[in-house]
Amino acid sequence: MPYGEIADNLRRVQDEIAAAAGRAGRDPGEVTLVVVTKTRGLDEVRAAVAAGATDLGENYVQEMEAKAEALAGEDVRWHAIGHLQTNKVRKIAPFVTLVHSVDSVRVARELDTRASAAGRRVPFLLQVNVSGEDSKFGVGVDDAEALAVEVCGLEAARLVGLMTMPPYVEDPEANRPHFQRLREVRERLVAAGVAEADLRHLSMGMSGDFGVAVEEGATLVRVGTAIFGARD
Repeated sequence: MPYGEIADNLRRVQDEIAAAAGRAGRDPGEVTLVVVTKTRGLDEVRAAVAAGATDLGENYVQEMEAKAEALAGEDVRWHAIGHLQTNKVRKIAPFVTLVHSVDSVRVARELDTRASAAGRRVPFLLQVNVSGEDSKFGVGVDDAEALAVEVCGLEAARLVGLMTMPPYVEDPEANRPHFQRLREVRERLVAAGVAEADLRHLSMGMSGDFGVAVEEGATLVRVGTAIFGARD
C-alpha cells in the first residue's frame, strides 16, 4: 500500500478513537493505538512510523526481533501481542515494552526471570478468554482471579492489566458484551484485593471493533488491517 494511504488510514483510525472516546466521555489520550505489523513489510512499517505510529505490535517473536533490529534508530515501542511460549521470552525481554498475552504462571515467572537478567522491568497483561472459545488462548474468566493474585507480586515483570481477543464478527456491536465482560473481570479482581494499579490497562478491540472497545474502556487497541489493508 502506498505511503500516503497508510498515513491517511492511520489518521482516520486516530480520529475514530478520539470520536469513540468522546462518546464515552473519555480523554482520547487515555487510549494507545498499537499498530499491528504482523506479516507487513519493512517499507509499510516505516511508512506507518513516518506517519506518526509510536507503538507497534507483533504476534511472532522472530518477526518482532527482525523488525526491532531494522528500526533500531526509530523512537518506537514494541508490544508482544501473540501467544507467548516460555522458550521465546528470553529473546524479547531485553527490548519489549509490553507483553499483552501472558496466560500462565509459568510464562509470567519466566518473563520475570528474563527481565531481571536484562536489568529491566517489563509490564505485562493477563490474556483472558472471555468468549470461552476453544480456539482462543487465555485464562478462563473463572480462573483469572487466582492467576492474577499469583503473579501480581513479581518484581521485574509487572502486571498492569488485562487483554482479550473476542470472536471475529461482522457487526462490532456483537462484541460489546465481551468487552464489557473484560471490564467486569477487572472490577471483580479489584474487589478481590488486586491493586487497581496492577489492572489499569484493558487491551481489547481490533480493526473491526476498536470503536466499541474504546467506548467500553479500552486503554490499548490493536489495529492492523484498518491501517495497512487486508493481508495477502
